[in-house]
Amino acid sequence: MKALYLRCKTRIPALIFGILLTSQLFAQQEVMYSQYMFNTLAINPAYAGSRDVLSMTLLGRYQWLGVPGAPNTYSFTMDMPIKNEKMGLGIQAYTDAIGVARNTGGFLSYSYKVKVGAKTTLALGVNGGVENISNLLSDVANINYDPVFSEANNINRLFPNAGAGLFISNDKSYLGISVPHLIENKLSSFVVDNKTYETIQRRHMFAMMGFVIGKGNVKIKPSMMIRYTANAPIGFDGNVNVWFKDKISFGISGRKSQATLSGQEVMDAAVGMIELQLTPQLRLGYAYDYNMTSLNSLSKTGKSKQFTGTPTHEGLLRYEFGYGKSKILTPRYF
Repeated sequence: MKALYLRCKTRIPALIFGILLTSQLFAQQEVMYSQYMFNTLAINPAYAGSRDVLSMTLLGRYQWLGVPGAPNTYSFTMDMPIKNEKMGLGIQAYTDAIGVARNTGGFLSYSYKVKVGAKTTLALGVNGGVENISNLLSDVANINYDPVFSEANNINRLFPNAGAGLFISNDKSYLGISVPHLIENKLSSFVVDNKTYETIQRRHMFAMMGFVIGKGNVKIKPSMMIRYTANAPIGFDGNVNVWFKDKISFGISGRKSQATLSGQEVMDAAVGMIELQLTPQLRLGYAYDYNMTSLNSLSKTGKSKQFTGTPTHEGLLRYEFGYGKSKILTPRYF
């Protein structure tokens, strides 16, 4: 238990601290989205301005409903092209809470676009900003006293960070590679039994791609995202969306996260989603995640509890301000 916090994620709740799984825990620190293919700026700064209009996206995610200290996330992004669409600007704000921990951040993004084909554009992007990382370990229910969970090890500080990415796209496909947070901030350190342990904000790398198959009223859009962090399992999402008349989409996804909560590297979530293009400017999205792993925890009485099949709900709202009818009426799949 004392070694569990070594180099661990910055958002581990009381629930996860109660899981005595391994001497080390390497896990995903970046915010996770099921509808990543519709919320790309939150992952890749090079996406800024890619939709050719002023675009605003709001997303809310409520994970593992019914589990004490379960994660919840809110994200807002806004981006637009400038300088004859050769550049893009964007902003991102988010808050991500889990148990006794919360990360709140704000970032500015800039992208520069270069034509590399008749319909293909390469965008290079950077971002920069700050986030407040709050980790109140002293609020964890400490059944068998562990010095890790003391007020001296609490974190509540602002940390600067910066990221970079590239995004290649055309009307039918895209490929993106990004590192949203390049700086590996040292969050805290403490000594237990004459051993020094550190919490570090790990660097995460993302690769994502997708394309559109078909013409006319029915189109199929497969996509994939891969997540890599040093000393953690590789995570990936595989998704297929089917669009009907460019108005409604149904999709399914499978996810293997970087957190190995069940002690086995298995597919840990199945996702169903629906997207509605209500008007040329307004889109609604909803995703339902079904957790396929079991989460074991200790209650305040010391009795074991198990959560299996816990649902996650994620909603997305996008509104786009068209500079001209020709732009806003053109279907955009990415």
